[in-house]
Amino acid sequence: MRDDRLEAKRAAATLDEPAAEARNLAERLGLDPYPVRYWVVDHDEMNELIAYGGFQRRYPHWRWGMNYERQRQKDRHGLGKAFEIVNNDDPSHAFLQESNTTADQKAVITHVEGHADFFANNGWFGLYADRGEDGPNAAARLERNADRIAAIADQPDVDRDEVERLVDAVSALEDTIDQHSPVDAARSTEEPGVADDVTDPGEDPTAAIEARIDELGLSEEVRRDMFDDEWLDAQEGDVGPDDPRPDVLAFLRDHGKRYDEQTGKAVDREPWETTVIDAVREEAYYFAGQKVTKVMNEGWASYWEALMMGGEGFASPDEFLTYADHMSRVLGSPGLNPYKLGFELWTHVELQAARRDVIDKLLRVDGVTPENFHSRVDLRRVRETLEPDPAIAGAGPATLDELAELAAAGDPRVDAETVDRALSVRDGDRDPADGPDIEQYPWKLLTHEGLAERHYVLSRPKHRSALRNVSRATLEERARYMFDVDRYDAVEDALADVDRTAGWTRMFEVRESHNDVTFLDEFLTDEFVRERNYFTYEYSQAGDGFRVASTDADDVKRKLLLQFTNFGKPTIVVLDGNFRNRGELLLGHRYNGVALDEAQAKATLERVFELWGRPVNLATIRTEYSEEELRRAQRRGSEPDGREVGVRFQYDGGEVTEHELDADIEDRIAADEVDYDTKPDEWLA
Repeated sequence: MRDDRLEAKRAAATLDEPAAEARNLAERLGLDPYPVRYWVVDHDEMNELIAYGGFQRRYPHWRWGMNYERQRQKDRHGLGKAFEIVNNDDPSHAFLQESNTTADQKAVITHVEGHADFFANNGWFGLYADRGEDGPNAAARLERNADRIAAIADQPDVDRDEVERLVDAVSALEDTIDQHSPVDAARSTEEPGVADDVTDPGEDPTAAIEARIDELGLSEEVRRDMFDDEWLDAQEGDVGPDDPRPDVLAFLRDHGKRYDEQTGKAVDREPWETTVIDAVREEAYYFAGQKVTKVMNEGWASYWEALMMGGEGFASPDEFLTYADHMSRVLGSPGLNPYKLGFELWTHVELQAARRDVIDKLLRVDGVTPENFHSRVDLRRVRETLEPDPAIAGAGPATLDELAELAAAGDPRVDAETVDRALSVRDGDRDPADGPDIEQYPWKLLTHEGLAERHYVLSRPKHRSALRNVSRATLEERARYMFDVDRYDAVEDALADVDRTAGWTRMFEVRESHNDVTFLDEFLTDEFVRERNYFTYEYSQAGDGFRVASTDADDVKRKLLLQFTNFGKPTIVVLDGNFRNRGELLLGHRYNGVALDEAQAKATLERVFELWGRPVNLATIRTEYSEEELRRAQRRGSEPDGREVGVRFQYDGGEVTEHELDADIEDRIAADEVDYDTKPDEWLA
């Protein structure tokens, strides 16, 4: 073991320089990441970290062992090698597997810098944070929760199995939080086994109800018969008909009880139970930020990794083939690949912004209109003019003299100080040890503006036809909002004002406020779907298999949005905390045309019962097909229409039963279409 630790330390020491230089390059590119602490771990340690969700300590529970064994088997059979783990924290902690090649380690480091920047700047991660001087400090929070739950499990009057059973129930509902609200809405307790009051003293609903009853002037006998303790308890969970609660876990925490098998009644929880619910719910908020930005986050990290490793030669020539294989495996994995989708969408954002900037400039040239744009403007000449300056594109030891001339003229694209130091080393006026390593890191000769020109998206071979392919409708839309100011006499004058940083600037803006749903909604355009051949597929009731359903951009967007809304899970809300005036809980499935997995829903309903202590109900809608409809559809080669039917499942501690759904409840949960036209600033309000 000691030899293993020494080897890990030696491996880590070789990564000090790449880590430091990757940070320098990331900042010069415009990123603003959290500090990152890198750790090199072996296979077993990596599997443990994966099992614990990226942290070294979690609360005691059997599922960590299950996660570990699953990952160990995948690792053993080559079904899922983990290159790294990085967590959202300040500082971020990144764990690198010691068996990685040097090329893989460099790729991981540049990827991690992208993640750390996204963590630090995306608003959705701000919903979970101790935003004090110490930053989010997630590791400390999770460690505190681990200590609290472990202390509860060790109490002599607490059954450890009951603690794990409660954690099971809460974990099954961890996606029923309101991820649009900050975690501060959750209560936190300071000592294990001690819970705060469930409501603010000035807002006790039971006290308010009792005060109203007092005003009625009823006799004690009537009051006792009509408004007993059981009735009052039921009112605590009341939800108005027009006020569904999206945070199911918080509602269960505040109004739930525990079913006592001996008495057959719901009883108040022990304080430690609320503490456990609070702790697990709080952790669900930590992981929610990663779930709602999976495509954006992985795509962002992949974009900057590719630019640093390939575009800036962070992978040395003898490492590049290994890196290319690494990247092809990451972006080429089958299915809905968040790395690939995110990478392509971020490039699309960059391309749209850069093209818009150029179009806006060209449409201000005297005589150029949307109608004559393609005939009046020599787009081949435009493309050539937008190519990077040769000295900028080839920045390195061979272009020092040209860069020095630009620096002397005050060119903002050149780092004048670095160029001067490099010249001093070349001319023998300075010790090479004191000069910048521009042979290995030529980017040090350029500023952010210089790097933006060097990697300008419209000068990349893949996108050189982007201006030629712009439609007349797009040109007319841009021209519609232009005022007759800032005109140019010639195309050359307009191109001189093109902002090579426009693409990156737009990417940084989008990074701050969007999540996957709003990101896809805004940037998954017809052009994007068409050029990348995206399509939807669905299960065919008639053909008893999957088939391509559509290549239409709107259909592709709708399908993807459904997969990413609410972590891709069904949206469940609390409809009534006193259903049928009997203290029962009624949950509603926000039906959007996608049916529930009924077996899973019934199993989850049993977990809800453990946190409510009284009968629980779930309202949903499903599509039913008659045998005749299916036979007719199969003969015609079409899909059966089916009939949407409302259904209510109920669980009271025995068996899950099925009932007809009242029409008014069905109307409350049904949706003809899902409205995704929600702006990021509204989601973060």
